[in-house]
Amino acid sequence: MRNATLLKPRALSQRPASVIRHWQRERDRWAATLAPAALFHPLFDHIPGVYFFAKNRQGHLMFASEGLRQRYSMQDEFEILGMTDFDLNPGSMAQAYVDDDDQLLQGKAPKIERIELWWDRQGMPDWFLVTKLPVHDQHGQIQGVMGLLRRPDEAERRLPVFQTVAQAVEMIRHDFARPLLVEDVATACGQSLRQLQRHFQAAFGITPQEFLLKTRVLAAARLLETTALSMAEIARRCGFPDQSAFTQHFRKRTGKTPSAYRER
Repeated sequence: MRNATLLKPRALSQRPASVIRHWQRERDRWAATLAPAALFHPLFDHIPGVYFFAKNRQGHLMFASEGLRQRYSMQDEFEILGMTDFDLNPGSMAQAYVDDDDQLLQGKAPKIERIELWWDRQGMPDWFLVTKLPVHDQHGQIQGVMGLLRRPDEAERRLPVFQTVAQAVEMIRHDFARPLLVEDVATACGQSLRQLQRHFQAAFGITPQEFLLKTRVLAAARLLETTALSMAEIARRCGFPDQSAFTQHFRKRTGKTPSAYRER
């Protein structure tokens, strides 16, 4: 057996600042010749578990990677063009996304990195790591927002911010359809209700009570989209005490009644 030889990068000498400035100008000239639709965003179509988007100042989607489009059952890259967060997501979730964008558009934050509620391929809410950056024009003015979403890997899920709420999240995700009290979730996780609320607020920016209601609303939205079940049956399957409570919570978080949502 031959001895394996490790390949190492070549040792590089430091380049003069004038050479670096030259290649910066060359890069800018080269980039100016590229068609906007032929930039680098198609690469994200080939990175599993990573979702890319870019929006203009008004919040309209200009680019969305294939994985992101599939989450909304859209195959054509132009089908999602021009849509906003409010076109695609329940109202309270959309508002949280827009509030983040506003910070970037106003120059109040150079970037935003946080844990965010989104849904998995089964339509159930789960946590994703989100990074957002402002998009600048040639004059340095902010003209939009771009971002990445990805599922945290196993090592990241062992971080304290995840561990403090991981068990509670899994309980809510699996048991939302039955009468579930957040106090019982806290006890099962070995925490007081106040501790669980504080940890949820740190991880998601919402309370565990709101997470439970959002989980139920998202599950109901999926049933409204994919089944012909009655409103009363959907309310029962998603853990709402009755159809009236279902309608109230659904309208508060999506801006529409269940009937109007189904018609749309």
